[in-house]
Amino acid sequence: MGIIIFQIFVVYLFLLVSSSAQNNVPAVFTFGDSLVDVGNNNNLQTIAKANYFPHGIDFGNNPTGRFSNGRTIIDIIQTYSSMDSKFLQFSYFLMTEQEVGLKNFTPPYLAPTAAGDNLLQGVNYASSASGISNFTGFFFGDRISFDTQISDHGTTALAIMSRIGIPAAQKLLRKAIYVVVIGSNDIMFKESAPIAMSEEAYMDFLISRLKLALTVKFPSLRLTYVGCNKKVRSTHTKKIPLQTLYNLDARKIVVSNAALVGCIPFEKDIHPVEKGSCARVLNKMAQIYNNKLKGMLAELNKELQGAKFVYADNYRILQDLTQNYASYGFEVATSACCAIAGRRGGLVPCNPLSKVCPDRSKYVFWDPFHLTDAACVVATRHIMDGDLTYMSPMNLRQLVQS
Repeated sequence: MGIIIFQIFVVYLFLLVSSSAQNNVPAVFTFGDSLVDVGNNNNLQTIAKANYFPHGIDFGNNPTGRFSNGRTIIDIIQTYSSMDSKFLQFSYFLMTEQEVGLKNFTPPYLAPTAAGDNLLQGVNYASSASGISNFTGFFFGDRISFDTQISDHGTTALAIMSRIGIPAAQKLLRKAIYVVVIGSNDIMFKESAPIAMSEEAYMDFLISRLKLALTVKFPSLRLTYVGCNKKVRSTHTKKIPLQTLYNLDARKIVVSNAALVGCIPFEKDIHPVEKGSCARVLNKMAQIYNNKLKGMLAELNKELQGAKFVYADNYRILQDLTQNYASYGFEVATSACCAIAGRRGGLVPCNPLSKVCPDRSKYVFWDPFHLTDAACVVATRHIMDGDLTYMSPMNLRQLVQS
C-alpha cells in the first residue's frame, strides 16, 4: 500500500510541476531519421516503419510508429524539459502513456493532429531511413527527405503566421527549440551512394548539404492572412521567405552528430568483428564527419546574428552507454532486446515474430538500430544537463533558458 501511495504522489508531483512550467516550455520542431521519428512513416510505402507490435510494448501497448519499446529521446526531452534532472533519473519506472498522455508530445507532420493550435507546441518532421543526402535510404522505400522536411517546416511556419499573426509567430519561432538528428544513415549506407567518393570527399559533401539546409535562402512566397484582435479584423499581405531553418526564424538549433554506428547490433552482426569490438571503419567515418560538423557549427555561431547552434555528441553518449552500461543499471549493451536473427539480434528488424526480452530496462538496445526507453532516459540526461563532453557550447536546459 505504501508503494502505491508513493507512486500516486510522484505522479501528482509530475502533473503539478508539468502544469506550472507549461508556459515556460518552448515549441519543439524536430527533423531527422528513425531515432526521432514518431510516426511519419506509418502511411508511406516503406519497410522502415514501426507501427506494429512489439514496438510500443511499454507505451500503453500501443505501437505508434516509434522505433522503441516506449518513447524516443525527443519525447523524453519534451516531457521533462522543465523538470529537475534528479526526477528524470527514475521517471521511466513510474510513468506510462496513461500518465503522460500523447498530448504532451509534438505530433508527426503527416498526422491529422498536426493542425490548428497543436502547431504552436511544435511539429515532428523526422522520417525513418532518411539522410542528409536525398539518395540515402532509397532501398527501404518511401521516406521524407531532409530537404522536404525543411520545406514542410516552411509550410508550418506560414500556417502559424496565418493563425496568430506574423509578429507573434516570429516570436514563437525564435523562442522555439529546433532539433536535428540526421547523418548516421548516410554513414551506414555510404556504399549505396550513386557516385563513388573517398571518405573525406563524402563527408565534405554531407557537411555542405547540411549547411545549405540550415542557412541558405530559398525563393520567397507571398502570404495573405487574416489578423484579429478584440476590436479590429483586417487582412494583411506580406512577403514571407520560404527559406531554410535560420531564415525561417530558427535561432536555437541543436544538431546531433553521427552516432557510434559501428557498435550497434546490426553492424556488429553483418561485419566480422571480434567479441567486444565494433565495426571500426564505420566509426572512423563517423569521427571524420563529426569533427567537420563541430567546426561548421562553431563557424555558424560566429557568422549568423542571434544564432545558437548546439553540438550534441550522440557518438559519445552512445559510447558512454555501451562502455559504462552497468553504472546505469543495464545488464546487456551489445544485443537487441527485440530479436529474431543474428548473434546479437541485429540481422532482422524487430517484428511480430521477434522474441522480446522480459525486462527492457536492463537492455541498452531495443532493436538492431535503436535504444530502449530506459537508455533514452540516460541519453536525455546528458542532453538536458550534460557538460561540454556531450553538449557544446551549452546543454539543452541552458539553451532553453538563454
